[in-house]
Amino acid sequence: MECHCHHHRATIFFPPVPNPKPLLHLRRPDPSRHRPLRSYLRAAFDPSRPQNFSADGASDLSRRQNAVVVFPEDAGTLIGHGGRREEDEDEITRRKVIEEYSLVTRRVPRFPGSIDFARAESLDPPPAVLRRLLLDSDDLALKRALQVRRGVASETLKDALRAGRLRINYSAKIVSSMPEFLDRVVIGAAALKLMPEFAHLSFNARAKSYIQSSGVVALVKWLKHNHMTFPKIGKIICKCSGDLQLVRRVCAWLKSIHVKGESLGFVLLKAGCILERNLEELEEIVSYLERNGVRKDWMGFVVSRCPQILGLSMEELELRAKFYLDMGMNENDFGTMVYDYPRALGYFSLEDMASKVRYLKEFGLTTEEVRRLLAFKPHLIGCSIEERWKPLVKYLYYLGVQRDGMKRILMVKPIVFCIDLETTIAPKVRFLQDIGVRNEAIGGVLVKFPSFLTYNLYKKIRPVVIFLMTKAGVTQGDIGKVIALDPQLVGCSITKKLDGNVKYFLSLGIHLRTLGEMIADFPMLLRYNIDSLRPKYRYLRRVMVRPLKDLIEFPRFFSYSLDDRIIPRYEIMVANRVNFKLRYMLVGSDEEFNKRVQAAVERRKRFETGSASASTSDDEESIVVPVSSS
Repeated sequence: MECHCHHHRATIFFPPVPNPKPLLHLRRPDPSRHRPLRSYLRAAFDPSRPQNFSADGASDLSRRQNAVVVFPEDAGTLIGHGGRREEDEDEITRRKVIEEYSLVTRRVPRFPGSIDFARAESLDPPPAVLRRLLLDSDDLALKRALQVRRGVASETLKDALRAGRLRINYSAKIVSSMPEFLDRVVIGAAALKLMPEFAHLSFNARAKSYIQSSGVVALVKWLKHNHMTFPKIGKIICKCSGDLQLVRRVCAWLKSIHVKGESLGFVLLKAGCILERNLEELEEIVSYLERNGVRKDWMGFVVSRCPQILGLSMEELELRAKFYLDMGMNENDFGTMVYDYPRALGYFSLEDMASKVRYLKEFGLTTEEVRRLLAFKPHLIGCSIEERWKPLVKYLYYLGVQRDGMKRILMVKPIVFCIDLETTIAPKVRFLQDIGVRNEAIGGVLVKFPSFLTYNLYKKIRPVVIFLMTKAGVTQGDIGKVIALDPQLVGCSITKKLDGNVKYFLSLGIHLRTLGEMIADFPMLLRYNIDSLRPKYRYLRRVMVRPLKDLIEFPRFFSYSLDDRIIPRYEIMVANRVNFKLRYMLVGSDEEFNKRVQAAVERRKRFETGSASASTSDDEESIVVPVSSS
């Protein structure tokens, strides 16, 4: 005879009897033979343990096994046809039945007057024992039984989520991301077994009751409404070890300080023990930051970028703030620093911050300069000394940049010390070498224009170089010289600055090749505003009546002030009836210019009186004067 229970089958062999007849004898469990779950499962999983039979031939197993009785003379036939393979199958089937034995539920009486007999032994271990088994049990049988209960709790939770109008795939995603909560369901269901009103219920019913009382379904829907992903929802629920409604209260408080809904999950997961702290402690942290310059409408942005601030104690927060305030930062500097880079306050340790400040002072910076530097670029606190700063310093020293040059780079463009050396800085240095900039001049380029290292190589630097070579007439041999003399050209916009200046000079009648030579001689020519170029050119051609050739020979003419240098010196020349080339007219100080004018006036007077020496061949225009803009 075969009995099927939960699609499993067990076979029991009885010893020979005088009158072989089919006999199925099922006994009710004896309450006096109570055994704990651990010892029962160990005995059940021991295949070497012999079966105990009573005098009447009945097995010791209870009716829950739903065993199949086979006559002894048919046992050989049963085993002989299948061989060892059927033995293994029967043993596997027997083990599966025993594994799920503890989860078999009783049939609920469904008619009036029906009798429900209480179980003789409890198949649920106490909650404390179950919690210990979940953590450190090495018993294979118990682990399997607990794994089955986790599966039951998982399906029960899925059903509850689907009943709350969540999609099937959504409920599966949420349940898979919260294994710790499933363990709490298993433990909570076991704890309900000790209560009289739940003692007669099955594990499934107790798990469902625990899930409903926890409010997890409503909390999942509320968190999803606040733009949280399902993995974050699961992690947040697992992180909350107590009342799940605490999550709602903390989220409501975070919204009161302007934390956006999409950032709530990140803040709850990264803020440490925020779910274990009182709201009064969190309010005290926010009030302290407001007193030190962090605006209230900034608080949500600050907390969203560095939730670790809410995990600090008041003593630690005050020590971190004091570290910056002792440098001389006022409330405005401290508030803007925290707003720009909140991790500078709440992420790194005090020892780490102090070591970085000491390293910055090794470049020759004073405490006041470090204070201004950190207020302007607090991201420096987030850079590693060993991985970021030391390799960069060695690289710059190899390029010829000394300590003063590094200090200038640090003060002018501190972000250079925050970018990656191999992927950002080194390719741009190699580009300078490729276009013809000498190795000994590369360090000067970087010191003169540190922003060059922050520009995009393919979107900014290369397009400017290509424009100069194709549209401005700069030859390939001169492009390295142009960039070395004036690397600021790389920072100019092609459409708004360079293209308009090139078209203006071409409109004056200057040929493209000639313009390229002028740019190679004076690259700053393309960086001037056209509104300042027009008056100077108009004065040169209409008042001074100079040819275009003079401008081509001396393009630095546009670098001098029209009102402070060009017009006053031209009027002096007219008053003294002398004439100089533009180079000698504008270069040098006023004293040198006056001496040059007096010498020219004396020679003119000697010539007019006939006392000029015939051997005098010195001409003022042939005097070599060093060219430099002033």
